[in-house]
Amino acid sequence: MKRNLTSGLVGSQLVKLSLPMAWGLFALIAFNLVDTYFVGQLGTTQLAAMSFTFPVVLTLGNLAFGLGIGSTSVIARAIGEGDIRRVQRFTTNSLTLALTAVFLFASVGLFTIDPLFKALGAGPEILPFIREYMRIWYFGIVFLVVPMVGNSAIRATGNTLTPSIIMTVAAAANILLDPLLINGALGFPRLELQGAALATVIARAISLVAALLVLHFKENLLSTQIPTIQETLWCWRDILTVGLPAAAASMITPISIGVITSFLASHGAAPVAAFGLASRVESLAMIAVMALASSMGPFVGQNWGAHKVDRVRQALSHGYRFCLGWGLIMAVGLGLSGRSLAAIFNPDPKVIEIAAQYLWLVPLSYGAAGMLQITSSAFNAMGKPIPSIMITGTHMVGCYIPMAYIGSRVAEAKGIFLAAATANLIVGFGAYVWSRRTCLQRTETVSNNAETQKT
Repeated sequence: MKRNLTSGLVGSQLVKLSLPMAWGLFALIAFNLVDTYFVGQLGTTQLAAMSFTFPVVLTLGNLAFGLGIGSTSVIARAIGEGDIRRVQRFTTNSLTLALTAVFLFASVGLFTIDPLFKALGAGPEILPFIREYMRIWYFGIVFLVVPMVGNSAIRATGNTLTPSIIMTVAAAANILLDPLLINGALGFPRLELQGAALATVIARAISLVAALLVLHFKENLLSTQIPTIQETLWCWRDILTVGLPAAAASMITPISIGVITSFLASHGAAPVAAFGLASRVESLAMIAVMALASSMGPFVGQNWGAHKVDRVRQALSHGYRFCLGWGLIMAVGLGLSGRSLAAIFNPDPKVIEIAAQYLWLVPLSYGAAGMLQITSSAFNAMGKPIPSIMITGTHMVGCYIPMAYIGSRVAEAKGIFLAAATANLIVGFGAYVWSRRTCLQRTETVSNNAETQKT
């Protein structure tokens, strides 16, 4: 309640929200890159195995992200309306919802490792490595989902610094544990891929403890009363009204990446390894855009709840201009340095060549991809998840997968990368048009309501 985002300069508030988020995201992506580095040194087969796990890990991570979006949306709008008791109820029940989801998905995941990854194209030489990684990862999924939802609740108040500190501590722990558990440094057992999974689980357990302590003692966002079944269900309903479509929209992307991975697997292990490597580099390059998109959640949610549509429109305009400028910088930088970056993580010349192709082609569309992310985040914060899921579905299922299938047949991996860039450009600018129309309609509605009250 004390971090009101409904007044003050829009641009400066977005910067204050985004900078801590950018650092927190950098920390998380840095440990993913460190994971990639150490696993890449084990060999191309191990790197390909971890690349196969990426769609599944990202799918469940995006489930947590979707639940977090739902929580941010309802909590931020409740803050904008000035209802602190409602804020506490939503925060508490968002965590119970996360725990329920964890139990269901971990139970299913543990029993479907082999059939799932066979369907994604993993061969018999790669499956044993995938099993090693995923069995540990599934048991630790509670440490992924619950702190993500908890940090989303903290961000809804406008506090993006504390979640970033939590993410940084977790990432530092993971980076320190990687060489110890993967390579067996300083007398630790050499666990290789199992070590990578175990390091991630331990680091996320730290973030879980930290998030719960902050929610209870610093932010006072947890209710001290045990919620009734009826209260829990209506809170879950409101969270899932936004969170379920947001989670579905978020999971469309990694599921689609799984399909793309199967296309690449038909051309051998090297394209899969290169795709996984380039995707991690891409995550680092898009940190600023992802931070801005995350900041749109609390900002748009509070202002939409307070009926301040002009501030929402200003925020989107600032965001779109930033995305186009940042995308241009990244396209030039990665186009010139892609081959050198790829060589850091894996010495295989074929992997380096394919990864460099990705980092030359796909960044040309980063500006439009950023516009897509910002628009989707804004729609969810408004409590309008359907446009978000339609944008994501059109992007991945309507454009990327069909074009990637054709591109794979015509030009192998390069054709798939061209499809990714084309899909970003088409849907990104379509999302821009849709968001402007939505803000205009909301402005007219607020004006008409104000005129009606006067008369």
